[in-house]
Amino acid sequence: MKITRITDKKVSLRRTIDTGIEQQRKDVQDIIATVRNDGDKALFAYTKKFDQVSLSSLLVTDEEFTEAYRELDKELVDIIREAAANIRSFHEKQKRESWFSYDDDGTMLGQKMTPLDAVGVYVPGGTAAYPSSVLMNVIPAQVAGVKRIVITSPPNGKGTLPAGVLVAAKELGVAEIYKVGGAQAIAALAYGTETIASVDKIMGPGNIYVALAKREVFGVVDIDMIAGPSEIVVLSDETARANEIAADLLSQAEHDKNSSSILVTTSMDQAEKVKAEVERQVALLPREEIAKASVEAYGHIYVTDDLETAIAVVNELAPEHLEVITENPLACLPWIKHAGAIFLGRYSSEPIGDYFAGPNHVLPTNGTARFSSPLNVDDFMKKSSIIQYSKQSFEKNFAKVAKLARLEGLEAHARAVEERLK
Repeated sequence: MKITRITDKKVSLRRTIDTGIEQQRKDVQDIIATVRNDGDKALFAYTKKFDQVSLSSLLVTDEEFTEAYRELDKELVDIIREAAANIRSFHEKQKRESWFSYDDDGTMLGQKMTPLDAVGVYVPGGTAAYPSSVLMNVIPAQVAGVKRIVITSPPNGKGTLPAGVLVAAKELGVAEIYKVGGAQAIAALAYGTETIASVDKIMGPGNIYVALAKREVFGVVDIDMIAGPSEIVVLSDETARANEIAADLLSQAEHDKNSSSILVTTSMDQAEKVKAEVERQVALLPREEIAKASVEAYGHIYVTDDLETAIAVVNELAPEHLEVITENPLACLPWIKHAGAIFLGRYSSEPIGDYFAGPNHVLPTNGTARFSSPLNVDDFMKKSSIIQYSKQSFEKNFAKVAKLARLEGLEAHARAVEERLK
């Protein structure tokens, strides 16, 4: 990891992530068009081509759920249940109700909150298992009141889904799960096939083809975000432990070769110790090749003269995950403006938030924390404005409305209000 000293609070540190070459986008467009035309036939064909498995049915069966419970250790099932309870408790506090206000003359204004009818959750699969993706995407949708929740995930070589994914889904009461992945799954969720009915919004992470497919169907359906590689920034002073910082940085580096792991510290001595610890610990990881490539390409240590400058650097980075490991982490919080999730103190290691604490781990990446938020209950609800004008208010204000309409050259708008008083 490279160590750089920073003294300027206005330094520019944003990085650009390549979201895919033009050929990949064309491939995705072709897949989407084929699924729209051929429906299930295309899904079976692409599953055989990309996942090397021939399926007779897309829908996960009751027998597969039963087998998943037999396969998964009971202690893990209990942990999934406890994590789900924590996540649900956190998101219940986010739910908002409809509201209405009344004037003395009888005018009523308000906002009606309505859950989406149907959402699709994409869960990455194949050789990996991501039950946490199931919990983090499904639970806020359920809290919002979404009635139909669909999960799609690519099958493994045996034509099934990971036991952890199936158990997590079953624990949440989701029965509509389809064994299909990639851009073809996104197309099916957006446009529908003979087996998979279309949804209103698509959530969940995936590879570059999934990300590009979500971008292509946006407008036909809503999407959560175009997620980039995972990021972590650790803000520390001399009180933090180098071995713990290094472990936390590597927790994100093992995700992907494009993941970003950055330390911002006020101590040069600590910077050098963390660099040595990262080099020592990365060699011990099962995913050493990925983590090492990530650290070499996107790992960095910034050293500042004071905490004020360090926080300015953090706000410029606007990271997905931010750990604050300083003598008084809470004192830093008011000055931190841009971060997807903020972990305060030594014991708030990033994986605590990924899996168990309760806040959502679907977070803005690539600097988008400057203007966007973690996945939340509001993402699964629509807001409708309510207007019920009284006769008294209408007579008082119709002429003002007509005048504004004519200022914009919209005569029919003006006449629409004037017609009522003829």
